[in-house]
Amino acid sequence: MIEGNEKPVAKSSYNVMLKNIETILEKGRKTAYALVNNIMLTTYWEIGREIVEFEQKGKEKAEYGSKLLDRIAHDLKNKFGKGFSRSNVIYMRLLYLKYPKSETLSHQLSWSHYFELLKISDDLERSFYEKQCVLENWSVRELKRQKNTALFQRIALSKDKEKVLELSKQGNVIKDEKSVLKDPYVFEFLNIPEHQTYSETHLEKKLIDNLQKFLLELGKGFAYIGRQYRISLANTHFYVDLVFYHRILKCFVLIDLKVGEVNHQDIGQMNMYLNYFKKEENVAGDNEPVGIILSKYKDDVLVEYATGSISNKLFVSKYQTYLPDKKMLQDRLKKILEESSNDQ
Repeated sequence: MIEGNEKPVAKSSYNVMLKNIETILEKGRKTAYALVNNIMLTTYWEIGREIVEFEQKGKEKAEYGSKLLDRIAHDLKNKFGKGFSRSNVIYMRLLYLKYPKSETLSHQLSWSHYFELLKISDDLERSFYEKQCVLENWSVRELKRQKNTALFQRIALSKDKEKVLELSKQGNVIKDEKSVLKDPYVFEFLNIPEHQTYSETHLEKKLIDNLQKFLLELGKGFAYIGRQYRISLANTHFYVDLVFYHRILKCFVLIDLKVGEVNHQDIGQMNMYLNYFKKEENVAGDNEPVGIILSKYKDDVLVEYATGSISNKLFVSKYQTYLPDKKMLQDRLKKILEESSNDQ
């Protein structure tokens, strides 16, 4: 029974109201989490400062092997519970040493982010990952993955010293099509053994099955459009393996996969795809499409000659299905930076 002038609430209106409440709750929880995170980060930085100032007064050296850190961790854990393991105390001290000015900390990142960042001894590399976490809103899990795949070294090896320094200070800011390229791309998340044979169709399917991780490897701005995108010319059908749209560059990005070595026919075919997209798919506001051929092997000399007279934005990069040798990449980058310094 409905009393007086009371009318039944329309189901659609109720659903709208309920959705609004859910949005308010989610916003409130995110705000609360951010506030707690900021307080925690500041608190741990202040604890680190206390430890460093104590050792600087000559009371006792708080080195990794010292008993001071053991004692601090033990006493704090007894009084405040978990969260004060010896490793946490070590990294609180390190947080202050690496960021002596608290305002240089990004409060968009959590203590868990900084715990991972502080494991990086090289200041340039750590700064890059810190900036990239903010730019691309990485979770801690995503940060770990990018560290493991040596993203900094993979991007930095294609740049000169000044660009590497800029990369470490600003992160990989998307300015043009070259900003989104990597060489090699790393698809370790596909769990394909290094020497296992597979077809291009199999590789394509595995990438789409792991689309979220694939997009993370491609980088910020990529939106998936489709696979085996059909192009029809003179009653003949051609198929682009993968098509994306880049929100920042405002252009289509066409990707062709090759399980062997790229050849000049592959490059010519991609050039045709790019010409087709410019004429038939682009609309007002779209920039010229970008083509990327991902191949397991690449002959740099052949690629140089095959792309020499092409005006389209066409690139060839290698991919690998296993984690790179990070130490080797670090050594290569260090050598390049040292040689660049000696030339100046």
